[in-house]
Amino acid sequence: MNMPKPLHILLSTTMLAGMAAPAFAQAAAPAAPPAPPAAEDAVPEEEPVDVSIPGGGGSEIVVIGRRIPNTVRLSREVVSVLSQADIARTGEGDIAGALKRVTGLSVVGGRYVYVRGLGERYSLALLNGLPIPSPDPLRRVVPLDLFPTSVLASSIVQKSYSVNFPGEFGGGVINLTTRAVPKEAFFTVGGSIGANTATTGQLGYVYAGGSTDWTGFDSGIRNLPAGVRASQDSGKALAVGSNYTLSQLQTITASLANAETNVIFRNDNIPVNWGANMSGGRAWDIGDGRIGFVFAAGFSNDWQTKAGKQQLSGGVAIGTGGQRQLNADQDFNFASTEFRSVLNGLFSVGAEFGDHKIRFSNLYVNDTIKEARIQAGTDDINVGNDRLLQRNATALFRRQLIDTQVVGEFKWDNLTLELRGTYANTKRLSPYERNNNYAFSAQFKDFVNDLRSPGQASTVAFSRLNENVLAGGIDLGYRVRDGAFPVRFTGGYAYTKSDRSSERFDYRYQSNAALPGGVTQQRPDFLLSDFNVYTYGINLQSISTVSPRYEAALTTQAGYAQVEMEPADGVQIVGGIRYESGRQNVTPVDVFNSNPGSAFNTPTNINRGYWLPAATLTWNFMADMQLRFAVSKTVARPQFRELAPQPYFDTESDRLSFGNQFLTNSELINAEARYEWYFGRDEKLSAGVFYKDIKNPIDAIAFVQGGTFQTTFANAPKAQLYGAEIEAVKYFDLGGWGDFFASRRFFISANYTFTDSKIQVKAGDTTRFPLSGAIVPATDIFLDGRPLTGQSDHLVNLQLGFQDEDGLSEQTLLFNYASTRAAFRGPAGQPDLIEKPGIRLDLVIRQGFKVFGHEIEAKLEGRNLTNTRYQEFQTLNASRIDTNTYVLGRTFQASVSAKF
Repeated sequence: MNMPKPLHILLSTTMLAGMAAPAFAQAAAPAAPPAPPAAEDAVPEEEPVDVSIPGGGGSEIVVIGRRIPNTVRLSREVVSVLSQADIARTGEGDIAGALKRVTGLSVVGGRYVYVRGLGERYSLALLNGLPIPSPDPLRRVVPLDLFPTSVLASSIVQKSYSVNFPGEFGGGVINLTTRAVPKEAFFTVGGSIGANTATTGQLGYVYAGGSTDWTGFDSGIRNLPAGVRASQDSGKALAVGSNYTLSQLQTITASLANAETNVIFRNDNIPVNWGANMSGGRAWDIGDGRIGFVFAAGFSNDWQTKAGKQQLSGGVAIGTGGQRQLNADQDFNFASTEFRSVLNGLFSVGAEFGDHKIRFSNLYVNDTIKEARIQAGTDDINVGNDRLLQRNATALFRRQLIDTQVVGEFKWDNLTLELRGTYANTKRLSPYERNNNYAFSAQFKDFVNDLRSPGQASTVAFSRLNENVLAGGIDLGYRVRDGAFPVRFTGGYAYTKSDRSSERFDYRYQSNAALPGGVTQQRPDFLLSDFNVYTYGINLQSISTVSPRYEAALTTQAGYAQVEMEPADGVQIVGGIRYESGRQNVTPVDVFNSNPGSAFNTPTNINRGYWLPAATLTWNFMADMQLRFAVSKTVARPQFRELAPQPYFDTESDRLSFGNQFLTNSELINAEARYEWYFGRDEKLSAGVFYKDIKNPIDAIAFVQGGTFQTTFANAPKAQLYGAEIEAVKYFDLGGWGDFFASRRFFISANYTFTDSKIQVKAGDTTRFPLSGAIVPATDIFLDGRPLTGQSDHLVNLQLGFQDEDGLSEQTLLFNYASTRAAFRGPAGQPDLIEKPGIRLDLVIRQGFKVFGHEIEAKLEGRNLTNTRYQEFQTLNASRIDTNTYVLGRTFQASVSAKF
């Protein structure tokens, strides 16, 4: 049932009023003074209480006056905190999975976090308060599935902006904190084994690759051939003519790895998933100080087979009954098997001397996906020229992150100083992205590939990315205790420089003469064998692409000043301003000089500075209740990949994408209000409303060119986003149920977020189309009132479970729902492409026990118990086009860890 959107807000308000009614009933007697804090939390009222969030980039949480025993309530901003216990309860293996349980957060593609419906470009991820680069060429934001939960101490999501954070703050900032000096020595080892109903023991598709692929590292079989590298370095395209003779091209062609990267095999019994991990740490007391270290390492192998349908709409036509409908121009069934190998490691050394802390952290992640994909179906159905096609593809994508950080936090009475610096490097290597396309021949009654005809081709691509990030900052704070009320002043400076180099070179096999029919029917490795290369003149040709290489850089410098005060008992005000300048450039490199003077090679230079104010008011009007009001201005810059006119195949969406070098920055005005009630230990009820006004938002658009579905980006004139969210956590003591339940309690944790967004476009508004840079009416691309891409109207999270307070024993049922959202703008005149995340139900059981005096934790997990499919589609009246729909299956995993 579709309710009017105002009714959703009314429903949320009604829920809030109903749940809060007991509180207001109890508060009806105003003469009763607020209850004093619990004994364990009591401190003298005149003493301030500081609660610092590690790595907050100077974001020290300060509450002046009263002691409130809840980390979230102690924050001066709107935050959600995931502690180690919270993360462990979800049972997720990476932080992206755990974060989708947070109010207002959704995870797209299993990797990218959307805060309140805003895309990942509007979310900022930090590690210990410092920036981290992304190994994904499509995005500057790091994919959060790279971070195993075993290396993290906590995750804090701040949804209201404060000026100590970078100005690129649209939906929120996610600050991941690694483990620091341990309280006691520990060493833990563990392992896991799992299966997926759609993958494990089922039919899948694989290719040989190298002997060490299972480790996530190539054996050398995929090294770029010397002749291909020489062509790229010299700027001489592979082509017969002035650059190369046919004989030279044949030699280069024969030097490529063939069968190892070209032949796809059936595997009727895909292996199980497994992983192993260990972590440890120790600390020593030295005088009044303490030094220590922690380390963590993990390795895993996982398999996933996706089988489903991929269609492409040929446009809108008039169907039976005179209704407009979509017709499929391409209709393919597909199956893809991905093997994923992840290696991660963390080593951190820390020292604590009184109120001073120093930490030196190092993180390494290597994440490799090896994919084999087959497609079978028809093309050009609606023009009476049906072609039965078979497409095979193999690829390997290796992502690597190395991050080194130094953070120092120093306190002298009223003075605080924080120094931080980082160097990080990220790489993405994708050698030998192969595609072999065959068409059915009525003459030979077989599929053929003559390397010439439409629908028949063999291609290979080599791509790589390297990015370095150098960042540092200083924050200085001073508290004035004298005067009418306590005041704290904070100021700081931050510097970040990111440099990226990215390239992708595409090649196509061509024959010097028509191939014999028998040769065209050969499988790919025979077709491209050395014998055929030299016998029939098969050679590798550079595909004339737009700027196969680009260089990019972003340098930001910022200074800020902030003041925190409590002008009245229970009233806290935090206000500040940040000036942030950003110099961003993306320079396409036309390596082969194939498009001289073209707009395709236009470099992007964005040099803008912004004054970014922010203010938050918190009113503790009762001992266990408070209100927050926040307003701010922030900015969102285009990501490197969104600016680079370099073609790139996105494996997540299975489609070609490229950037728009004419994008501009987006500016946001943010406002929100929030009510919070902490009615018991670990219990709370909160509700809030939020609003964002976005100038020049960047949105994903789609179009069809040459029968290929492609995506790119463009600036819409304006957008508005607003919504409401509610969250409740309640525990029930089960001690009265008997001895077995004496130490157990039942808990309910639920949150709901309603979000609505509208793109605003009117006659006379313009935008710039990519590649050509043509100024076109914005109404040609955007429709007024359409939601932003990636935004779900409804997000629901529910956790139900039992918990033992005397020992580790938890049973948690986790429900997650995200309503449909626009994934891409539809091609000209067509409806948007809609993604349907649907309902997911997970079960996590954790049990602790001892064996020979050692603590053991056993965990059982069931994921996607509803067997929800992934669905991306277009609909118009009764017609539907499944652009990308496949089965995910149910996943079950058992793990055990031992602590020594």
